[in-house]
Amino acid sequence: MLFAKPLGDLISQLEKLPGIGPKSAQRLAFYLVRQPEDDVRMLSESLVRAKQALRFCERCQNMSELALCSICSDAKRDQTTICVVAEPRDVAAVERINEYHGTYHVLHGLMSPMDGIGPENLKVRELLARLGGEMAEVIVATNPTIEGDATALYLAKLLKPTGVKVTRLAYGMPVGGELDYADSATLHSALEYRREL
Repeated sequence: MLFAKPLGDLISQLEKLPGIGPKSAQRLAFYLVRQPEDDVRMLSESLVRAKQALRFCERCQNMSELALCSICSDAKRDQTTICVVAEPRDVAAVERINEYHGTYHVLHGLMSPMDGIGPENLKVRELLARLGGEMAEVIVATNPTIEGDATALYLAKLLKPTGVKVTRLAYGMPVGGELDYADSATLHSALEYRREL
């Protein structure tokens, strides 16, 4: 055995976290055991508190302490527009730019047949339940990956018959980017989704 059992157990638990491999888990474990006991206790208590206190918003499925998250309960938000994202962290990414003032819907994943994830595994039914009334637009803001594109196409096919406008985030050349550094897929997207000046 390379490590004492308690340390080995800690490393094993840390390896279960997304993006944490064996070396990172070891580095984190050694860091944590060197910290003052009060700091480690505060970390563990924060984890337990977050697990106990957080739930899905009844409307948008984002993480919330209350039945409705702060965005859904904000009367100043445009309730006729929904931005559909894959994960709660995507809500934070869009909010950081401070340009979007509508509501959100979190799918909690993307369709991935290879991984056995279909629309029934996502929060699609909850999205459909929100449509109606004065809903004007659903913006599909999934990543431009195979899974993100498949999910976007599925949602567009499902939503178009409802009469709501369905749009997708544009993608292509980044602001400040240079053509000679762009890969062919990025250039292709930039050309395909170009707009009139």
